[in-house]
Amino acid sequence: MSVIRLTCNANNYAWGKHGSSSKAAQFAATNPNVAIDENQTYSELWMGTHPNGPSTVFGTTTLLSSVVDADPARALSAAVVSKFGPQLPYLFKVLSIEKALSIQAHPDKKLAEKLHTERPHVYKDPNHKPEMSIALTEFIAMSGFRPLEEISQNIDEYPEFKALVATSAAAFQQSAKDGSTQDKKQQLKVLFAELMNSNPEAVKEHLDALLKRVSKSADPMDLSLPALVHRLNAEYPGDVGVFCVFMLNVLHLHAGDAFYMGPNDPHAYIYGDCIECMATSDNVVRAGLTPKLRDVPVLVDMLTYDFGTPEGKLLKAPRIMQHSTIYDPPIDEFSVLRTQLSRGESESVKLSGPQVLIATEGSGKLVADKEYELKPGFVYYIFPNTQFAISADGSLVTYTAVCQA
Repeated sequence: MSVIRLTCNANNYAWGKHGSSSKAAQFAATNPNVAIDENQTYSELWMGTHPNGPSTVFGTTTLLSSVVDADPARALSAAVVSKFGPQLPYLFKVLSIEKALSIQAHPDKKLAEKLHTERPHVYKDPNHKPEMSIALTEFIAMSGFRPLEEISQNIDEYPEFKALVATSAAAFQQSAKDGSTQDKKQQLKVLFAELMNSNPEAVKEHLDALLKRVSKSADPMDLSLPALVHRLNAEYPGDVGVFCVFMLNVLHLHAGDAFYMGPNDPHAYIYGDCIECMATSDNVVRAGLTPKLRDVPVLVDMLTYDFGTPEGKLLKAPRIMQHSTIYDPPIDEFSVLRTQLSRGESESVKLSGPQVLIATEGSGKLVADKEYELKPGFVYYIFPNTQFAISADGSLVTYTAVCQA
């Protein structure tokens, strides 16, 4: 057998969407044993072998990881085993976000090894965690630092923000005008450090003043700074992370748009449903918009302080087959293939690495050693070098994660 249907489970973090409004819930409910509770949040659907959310062979209790362990060279390919060891090197997810996730970054391999050695109870593995997100619905996120002239303008236009970075604002604004690239990054780091280390009482005072001064919006897709300040404060009252909207890019993605978050790159998801793929790691360094552990010194020190426009964060997806495009970030652990078909169309696919495929829209069939049904939420594990065809009964969209070492 070269294709295995999987059962994948959703988790219930507080930031998830409620009930059947959640794509994670909708997809999890393809399991006949899952009944959606409209009062429950459904945050993530995990597809893969990670022990915190392992997939199983559909209709059984057999773990996908057991299938891989039984014959890693066949299940993963000899090349993947040689490069990454006998385990699936990525984790594939669907996220459904109602409430913003933390402002965070993921360490590179060198820092991950150091943090794991020093604090293994917090940083539980020595691996890096680059990740990529592809919007399934309209999606809002923060990613990377804004162009410096925008941050400088926000200092001038929002006195409450300026009050929290008063010590470093002037030097930053001067450097933004005529400093070298190295100096610009250094002054950006000093500015961000001052903000994130602000006295909590000062943060509350200036945030309260800002909230009284600027208007809120009822439109969940309003990306204006006043609207975002009100939104994030409603979710995390008095949190210094609210002020990060003045420093970080805000992205508005539509279905099929993607962005990549490399090591030491600040980001936060705000709203929407997305596909996410990442290297298999749990390492997260958080500093705002979270009730969890904040490691501000590590976050401030680790960031690259690259800056630029929101458009610069988007990941292009070139067409590589008649009906398929590929999102291929600059890492070895994963790429993601998006296949979109209209009624009667089909796509023939053969990839050299281990694959996890999920249908997200429409209906159709996957034909390999036999015929498999495709409906939203149906997930399959496909062995390397399997020749298969995807065909659409109506319209059909699938996403396939793959590692081609």
